[in-house]
Amino acid sequence: MSWNSPPRPTDLTESRLITAILSGRFPIDSNLPAERELAVELGVTRPTLREALQRISRDGWVEIRQGRPTRVRDYWIEGNLGVLSSLAHFPEHTPNDFVDNLLTIRLLLAPAYTRMAVAQSSTSVIELLTETIQVNDDGRSYVSVDWQLHHQLTILSGNPIFTLILNGFEELYCKMAEIYFSLSESREHSRGYYMALMGATRARDLDQVEALTRETMGETLSLWSQANSNWQKDLS
Repeated sequence: MSWNSPPRPTDLTESRLITAILSGRFPIDSNLPAERELAVELGVTRPTLREALQRISRDGWVEIRQGRPTRVRDYWIEGNLGVLSSLAHFPEHTPNDFVDNLLTIRLLLAPAYTRMAVAQSSTSVIELLTETIQVNDDGRSYVSVDWQLHHQLTILSGNPIFTLILNGFEELYCKMAEIYFSLSESREHSRGYYMALMGATRARDLDQVEALTRETMGETLSLWSQANSNWQKDLS
């Protein structure tokens, strides 16, 4: 399949529906127009519309009700990780504190899955960190190795739920990391964490592993604010 292949009609329809929900065209708790009317409005066939609706229903955007109009869910309350993944494509519709909230979730999860990974397989973590520490000092390289580090740590933790949660916002994580690692201070901070984590892992000091990760993830919040502020200034 060519990388330049045009988007499938169902993909476009799904994107248009989510855009309409996020923009308030179809507000939370409102009913979507009848199928025939909505298909005409979106310029698609009814089978294409049905498939797109089934998709966004699985993620928690809408509730398809037999014999009744399709309802727009309160996706912040009724949605699932599919909503989180979709929001990565619509940054203009996310709340101002959205990334801060994601980083707060990582602050809660990372100390646990990192400790578990070291407890389960310290040798594998050391091998992983050995590669990570060799990262080139540029933003793109850091985006790649930092994602791989956390992804592999969730796998090594032995609890696949951590991995599924992280996978749910991979695209947004990487977009955010491009901004974050554009700051030299952020790259230096992460390199220091990788090296300190290596020492704690070699010593198999699980308490230190957990405390170090918690402290680092907390400091990331303030560094993110600085990096994002610089990025916003560059755009203006």
